[in-house]
Amino acid sequence: MPIDMRELADDLTAETTALREMVAGLDEAAWRMPTPAEGWTVADQISHLAFFDDAAIQSAADPEGFAAELERAMTVGELDPDDLARRYRSLTSADLLAWFEASRRRLIKVFAELDPALRLPWFGLPMSAASSLTARIMETWAHGQDIADALGQVREPTSRLRHIAHIGVRAMPFSFTVNGLEVPPEPVRVELTGPAGEVWTWGPGHAANRVTGPALDFCLLVTQRRHRDDTAVLAEGQVADHWLAIAQAFAGPPGEGRRPGQHA
Repeated sequence: MPIDMRELADDLTAETTALREMVAGLDEAAWRMPTPAEGWTVADQISHLAFFDDAAIQSAADPEGFAAELERAMTVGELDPDDLARRYRSLTSADLLAWFEASRRRLIKVFAELDPALRLPWFGLPMSAASSLTARIMETWAHGQDIADALGQVREPTSRLRHIAHIGVRAMPFSFTVNGLEVPPEPVRVELTGPAGEVWTWGPGHAANRVTGPALDFCLLVTQRRHRDDTAVLAEGQVADHWLAIAQAFAGPPGEGRRPGQHA
């Protein structure tokens, strides 16, 4: 079945609405609350999303300009996430929210009209437009989890978790390479239970290596918002077990993740 960019855009809109509902009514002090991401506040989570929304828009609208700017930023070392967070800490919560909302509207409008197979430059390897839009869903959900944890809120899982799970499964080779390891040749079967009790599967059914569990827990694990010990995700086989120890759905160097028991 062909990928429908408008359906992806609708899911990103829904995830954006859920995030906005968490932060729109917060006072300035709450925006400066620390989140489980060490050194990052609620405000930093929003500025991070807005910055990379703008980057995604440029990658689609001006790929050559994006590539040139990326090369320049990498040369002068301007892409460290912590440095990016510090860059926007002088902005008020109102300014941050306005920036995020405006950038997100532009991103959804631009990407909804793209060919899903169109290759776009990005940080690291190029991505299809569909993968890029799906990654924005994943990032919004993951950084929204940090905000929810900071605020002591529990979010209801939705069928949109399938997007995050899909990226997590597809990123298995990256999880090994980013840690300087060879990618195992053995396939892994992934079977996850969605929020409505439906079963989502990836990989051959006969595979000896298997990963099973709730989709929510798998998404929390691959986005490194929960330590593996604090999830109900199970592994059978050495390759599957090793993967879950290093699973990473997002780009960049290996993340530090969360401590065991941090969110028990």
